[in-house]
Amino acid sequence: MKKLFAEFFGTFWLVFGGCGSAIFAAGFPELGIGFVGVALAFGLTVLTMAYAVGHVSGAHFNPAVSIGLWAGGKFPAKELPGYIIAQLVGAILAAVALMYIVSGKAGFTDVGGFAANGYGDLSPDGYSMMSALVAEFLLTMFFLLIILGSTYPKAPKGFAGIAIGLALTLIHLISIPITNTSVNPARSTSQALFAEGGDYLGQLWLFWLAPIAGAIVAGLIHKAFFSKD
Repeated sequence: MKKLFAEFFGTFWLVFGGCGSAIFAAGFPELGIGFVGVALAFGLTVLTMAYAVGHVSGAHFNPAVSIGLWAGGKFPAKELPGYIIAQLVGAILAAVALMYIVSGKAGFTDVGGFAANGYGDLSPDGYSMMSALVAEFLLTMFFLLIILGSTYPKAPKGFAGIAIGLALTLIHLISIPITNTSVNPARSTSQALFAEGGDYLGQLWLFWLAPIAGAIVAGLIHKAFFSKD
């Protein structure tokens, strides 16, 4: 239960901090943090929670990460359902909190895109479904390779959280214009449930399929090439 609560709180913080920065602060008049600020916010959520609860649960905060670690032989299959459910609940409750806060703004009418992920007409810069698929696959694959490598027993101790947080920052710097950056099915699901102005739920399949496929490939690569002396 401690592990599941850690995953719940960590994923809540990731969605609340990362998506919250996009919703409230990215386009704030004159002083908005922009894409760079949002990318940094996502990286900081993972970095801070990795050190806060990583020793409890391993700091996955992402169904794709849990599945990728399983594929790499670093996580037992029997724990996958509990982790994924805890991550989804944390993400969805964070979205509920964001929804409540944003609805309290003067002149509020609707939440709009709500930092949800999308392709085609729902892509921030109009990228196609195949562009989104390839981007999400590759970015999640490299994210998992970084996670598996930085947490490997022979890697320098104590720095994994920094490497992983900076990797997520870099991933967002690359792909916010493409898909609004997912690499995390829980984060995509929570925002798609509330987003308005497009068929975000209809596109959600891609933000489960591509990250999970990329994570599995990374796990197999690490298992085959990097986890043996």
